[in-house]
Amino acid sequence: MSQTAQAVVQNLVDRAVKLGDRQLAADIRAFAAQRQFGLVFEHNRPERLRLYGKPIMEGDVVQVLPERGKKEDSSSQLLWLVNAVRGGVADLKPYQSPSYDENECEPRSVAVDDVVPVAEYDQPIYAGLKETGRVERASDKPYQVVINGENYHALETLAFAYAGKVDCIYIDPPYNTGARDWKYNNDYVDGSDAYRHSKWLAFMERRLKLARQLLNPNDSVLIVTIDEKEYLRLGMLLESVFNGAKIQMVTSVINPKGNRRDNEFSRCEEYLFFVLIGGASVGSIGNTMLKQEEKKAKPIRWKGLLRSASNNGRRTARPNLFYPLVFSAEDGSYIRCGDSLPVDYNRNSYLTNDSEVVVWPIGEGGQELTWSLKPDTFRAYQSEGYIKFGPWDGIKRVPYHLTSGQVKDVQSGKLAVRGYDADGAVVLEQQGEANVRPMTVWNQKSHSASESGTGILKCLLPNRRFPFPKSLYAVEDTIRFFVADKPDALVVDFFSGSGTTAHAVMRLNHQDGGRRRSISVTNNEVSEDESKKLTKRGLRQGDPEWEALGICQYVTKPRVTAAITGKTPEGDSIKGDYKFTDEFPMADGFEENAVFFDLTYEDPDAVELGVAFEEIAPLLWLRAGSRGSIIKHEQPGFAMADAYAVLFDFASVGAFIDAVKQNASIGCAYVITDDTARYASVKAQLPGLDVVRLYENYLQSFKIAAEDAVR
Repeated sequence: MSQTAQAVVQNLVDRAVKLGDRQLAADIRAFAAQRQFGLVFEHNRPERLRLYGKPIMEGDVVQVLPERGKKEDSSSQLLWLVNAVRGGVADLKPYQSPSYDENECEPRSVAVDDVVPVAEYDQPIYAGLKETGRVERASDKPYQVVINGENYHALETLAFAYAGKVDCIYIDPPYNTGARDWKYNNDYVDGSDAYRHSKWLAFMERRLKLARQLLNPNDSVLIVTIDEKEYLRLGMLLESVFNGAKIQMVTSVINPKGNRRDNEFSRCEEYLFFVLIGGASVGSIGNTMLKQEEKKAKPIRWKGLLRSASNNGRRTARPNLFYPLVFSAEDGSYIRCGDSLPVDYNRNSYLTNDSEVVVWPIGEGGQELTWSLKPDTFRAYQSEGYIKFGPWDGIKRVPYHLTSGQVKDVQSGKLAVRGYDADGAVVLEQQGEANVRPMTVWNQKSHSASESGTGILKCLLPNRRFPFPKSLYAVEDTIRFFVADKPDALVVDFFSGSGTTAHAVMRLNHQDGGRRRSISVTNNEVSEDESKKLTKRGLRQGDPEWEALGICQYVTKPRVTAAITGKTPEGDSIKGDYKFTDEFPMADGFEENAVFFDLTYEDPDAVELGVAFEEIAPLLWLRAGSRGSIIKHEQPGFAMADAYAVLFDFASVGAFIDAVKQNASIGCAYVITDDTARYASVKAQLPGLDVVRLYENYLQSFKIAAEDAVR
């Protein structure tokens, strides 16, 4: 109940007391406690989720799929209880519960292939992850993760790995336009549905409550995009779920041409809600976001490394500044910086091989001069990206460096690092005034969804279509406000669609050398039109031909892969360049890694322990930072990976603790035991590490996590 409503109720109670009618006062309190104020909707609209891929077991609640070639109807929404499974046939009887009595049919037997398990949203699950592919271009960086699965169950699963650890959640949920663009209970929701808004609000509330558990309570942000159909209800829902958080709404122009509507204003905008958790604040990028043309920053001037021919610039005056720079004779790439040479040393005697070219500090007329930096300083600057080389002319390259003042500006953030060139030199941008704050109305050319959303997707995935992808640069700008100063930030998107958020995170990393991670969750649904075509062909969800055209398989995974490799799914170099903040050819790709998983559903009574560990192994790796190798199988004693370790047999606890202590890269240790005292003993001997207990029945650990997530 809102404070205003509470005040009204209390006023009525006080008046009843003054009248001497305490029973009336009690009745008012009781009545008020039963009423809802503010946003009113049916919170408990049933939401049943199909568990495609889960083995059919006795006791499962299932739905019977229509015959191949026929579309879903009311009969395929009925719930059945599996009495027995024998020889590929499931014996079914009508499912009955206090909340469900709609199936009045007779018991029946159906082929196992024609039924699919279902679960209410609040039923605990036994989740696992199955790897379906990966792409690797950066051996030492963490992985961008894409999960194909129902996002409610994925959020429950992620609670084990990331509860309280996420820096930013960016989501673009269904807008509930009434155009049959999203499903509830496996059925498209259209404008004629009397419960359309309640279904959407219940759907969103459940997922937002799980998302709240993932966010860092001390400093994090939730960003939600929406249009005019639900923005008012969404705002009230966010205030309810994130009570006490600071919430702002921004209007962003995404279609400068406008979406024409007869007899109405043409729509050109959408809205973004920002929920700031803990000490989170909006950073400044020197741009109001309102004006199309911001004041252009002065170009960054690099200073030539060669000193002038004054007395102090000659070799004889400063011999410690006379040293060789060695480049490849083939392509001019930088190889090394040599040591200073004595003043009487003949530079022509400096030994190199035929594959190398030496550049000396030589002035016009062949006069021996000096460089501006000592060799050690040059090497340090070069490793940080503060040395830049001019173009290769087949003979030499001219070196440049940042001044000490510019280096301080880079370190303080006054000069922003927007990327690195092929030699590793920083690409800099003058930051705007620190007191220039972004406004609540954005109008940026780069945020046009058609040019920077659909247009970029066409470059990455020619001949593949996805409806209404976000502008890559709009998502990038939005996230930058909160993670620009967090190079190791964790960003989650559980309505990831085409994968724009993961792409934006990789661009941010490219600009400043960050190691930010993204977790993208999407389902593998096909559009309604595609579903009709596939159904007519006798196909069903789960068939390989159907799954190949789903969002995750057909768009999300190929888009992330193409962005990293710089190649289309057909193997061609991507045509086109990235624009705006960080301009470079798309064909260059990114030095990033990505891994793809399917969310799986396990039955604890049917899975051997070794197999169960294989299913939950990626979850342990995710919690440990999603970097390095994965311990995929149970091993004798214990196992060590790059970032974590697992104790399988407590008899090996001594060797396990010693091995973990000797490996500084281990940040997480898992102890498999049902004994609380044993777990506490290991935790006490490994201070500073994330020590996690797994039950000997591995899946039990994740059943508990699911139950906790629902509460």
